[in-house]
Amino acid sequence: MTHSDPQHLNPVVVITGAAQRIGAGTARYFHDQGFRVIIHYRRSLQAAESLCAELNRVRPESALTVQADLDDFEQVTKLAEQALAAFGRLDVLVNNASSFFPTPLGTITIEHWHQLMGSNALAPLFLSQALAPALTETRGCIINLADMNAERGMAGFTPYTMAKAALLAMTQSLARELAPAVRVNSVSPGAILWPEYACDADEDAQKRQQILAGIPAGRLGTEDDIAATVFFLATHGHYITGENIRVDGGRALA
Repeated sequence: MTHSDPQHLNPVVVITGAAQRIGAGTARYFHDQGFRVIIHYRRSLQAAESLCAELNRVRPESALTVQADLDDFEQVTKLAEQALAAFGRLDVLVNNASSFFPTPLGTITIEHWHQLMGSNALAPLFLSQALAPALTETRGCIINLADMNAERGMAGFTPYTMAKAALLAMTQSLARELAPAVRVNSVSPGAILWPEYACDADEDAQKRQQILAGIPAGRLGTEDDIAATVFFLATHGHYITGENIRVDGGRALA
């Protein structure tokens, strides 16, 4: 990209786990607002390339993809290097990628621990560390996707909720350490999209009905509900740091 192209001034966001679901919705939202987007994916090559092509049709050379397994420290380091090299600047890091599956007590393995801590805690920390100098230069920000259950527990998902609790602690610690140049916040989605792991269909329908009954807003959230909050924190929340915003339709009140 040449400097005769005014797009070289456009801010840059890197979003982990951006090929599908909330990550893809967030990528589209930032892109619609003029950002250049780095789409990280692990296995979803086709979805990532399809999203990238979609964004580049709107504005050529405004999006690219980067592959990395966030459970692998070496690949996390490489992802940070590629993100910095992509457009020569970085304004926002969105730590969205998240492994999520049930691990009832008695079945938890060390592999489960590494998988759930990897994307939810290890990768956000080491990406933040590697990208902090570039974010300091642009007075940028870090936004972590947490989970409303990190603060209240979730039976059958102990390592996952532990990892998200670690992410909330990291948000507050880095908000202190990187101030005043870089703001660090988190967003805790409630029920936004039903999880992808398999479940008995009838039991699943009953659980979904129970969840909806416990949401004062009376509906599931949407990807845009999350993306709009992340974007607000990144671009308008200039006096907000170290904060966790629940986007849960009031479910935490129940």
